[in-house]
This record gives sequence, C-alpha cells and structure tokens, in this order.
Amino acid sequence: MSKLIVSPERQPSGLDPILSITPESAGWRYVGFEVYQLNPGEKLSRATAGNEVCLVLLGGLANVATAKSSWMNIGQRMNVFEQTPPYSVYVPNDDRYELEALTKVELAVCEAPGKGNYPARLIAPGDVGVEIRGTGTTQRYIHNILPEHKPADSLLVVEVFTPEGHWSSYPPHKHDRDALPEESLLEETYYYHVKPEQGFAIQRVYTDVRSLDETLAVKDGEAVLVPKGYHPVSAPPGYQVYYLNVMAGPTRIWKFHNDPDHAWIASRQQL
Repeated sequence: MSKLIVSPERQPSGLDPILSITPESAGWRYVGFEVYQLNPGEKLSRATAGNEVCLVLLGGLANVATAKSSWMNIGQRMNVFEQTPPYSVYVPNDDRYELEALTKVELAVCEAPGKGNYPARLIAPGDVGVEIRGTGTTQRYIHNILPEHKPADSLLVVEVFTPEGHWSSYPPHKHDRDALPEESLLEETYYYHVKPEQGFAIQRVYTDVRSLDETLAVKDGEAVLVPKGYHPVSAPPGYQVYYLNVMAGPTRIWKFHNDPDHAWIASRQQL
C-alpha cells in the first residue's frame, strides 16, 4: 500500500482514535488529524497543549465543553451524506475539551500549531459557508468550516461532496511553495467516506518533475497525505465521494497553483 494512504484501525482499544496522523508520522511540521467513534455516554477528554483544534462532528449529537465554555446537544446530521453543514467547535492551544456522545458519534479532530489569539467558539451550520464549484462533471459541493477569513491561527478546514462520475480538487492544483503572493505552502490531509461504502475514490498526487507520482484507490474511512504536488480526485460512476480537508502551513492563506498542462480547464469552468 502507498505510504500516502492512512487506513483506520478496525478495533481500537478504549477511546483511542480509529485513525491518527501526526506531524511525526506524516513526516511534516504542521497538520495533525484524528478520527474517533464514540458510543452514547462515552466521553473524550483531551488537552490541546501547543495546538489549536477544530472538532468536527461528522455525525451524531454531543455535548462539548472547554475550560471556559460549553455547548449542549449540538449536532444535526447523523452521517456526512445527509450533506448538511456540520457543527464544529474551535478550541485554542493551552486549553482543553471534553466531548460527551449523546448518540453514536463520528468525530474528526483537526490540529495545527496555535498562538493563543482566539477564544473557543462554536461553529454552527449557519456559520459554514456553502458553495458550488465547477461545472458539468467538475461540479462539487463545498462546506467552508474554517476558511481563511474566519478566526484561527493555522488551521484551514473544509469538506467537499463529489457526485458520482465527477472530479474535484480540479483542475489539478498544488500549494507546496512558500512563495506568496503567488503560492502558499500548505500541508493537507484528505479524510474519505464513500457511498455505498464498498466503493472507492481515485486520487492522484504528483509533482512537476514526477519525483512523486502516485495514483491511489482510496476506500471508505481512509485518509490521504498530500505533502506536496498536485492532487485531483475522481468519484467513479455509482459512488458518491466525501472528503474532509485539513490544511496548515507557515502562513494561513490558501494560494494555489494550477498544473500548467491543465490550467485551461479553469477558464472553461467560469463560462
């Protein structure tokens, strides 16, 4: 299996994550990502230490508390393919959180270095920017959970729904150079769900000189590391594809560079 694919643990012990990515395991500096599955009544308690955290309720209802704030009975969708915006909670570094599951819960924990600039807050569905990108078979549906114009120190968090037979993260683009204002350096993870779950998504990760060039078949519940390079996604006919993106780097701005061979497609999409 490719080193870019991270597979879930099918039988984690206790309240361990079913999927875990750390800067050390990924071989990079900024992004950490975990997924937990909790049963009703279970509680997950963690300190944020030096990282800011975005807790994304992928599915289920929960109570969430931090050192100074709490939100009761939050959550709306039971699974991602209801395609309504999620409830999320932003937690700064040097804080803590406790999540109590009221139903079965799938929780994504997105992490990146914090600077203590912003307090904990609830990100309700009404706070999530909803947009449609692309046209025809590149059309996909976006939930901007923590975009660059909303307060955070490092994290950028977005989820994408790609209909069957469509492409997303397309035209192929990259953000692996600290060369603003043209391009920003952002590490990125993709966490996938596929409906029906026996399906798969296709993701290619490649650089201009092809020092990295992998085409991946990604299953439901797996994650993909994008340390550099272009990274388009395809949903095969018959299967809907969801992914949650987490990005972070030295500067919190998303400036990408399209593959010159395929950049012309972007102008066609705008027609």
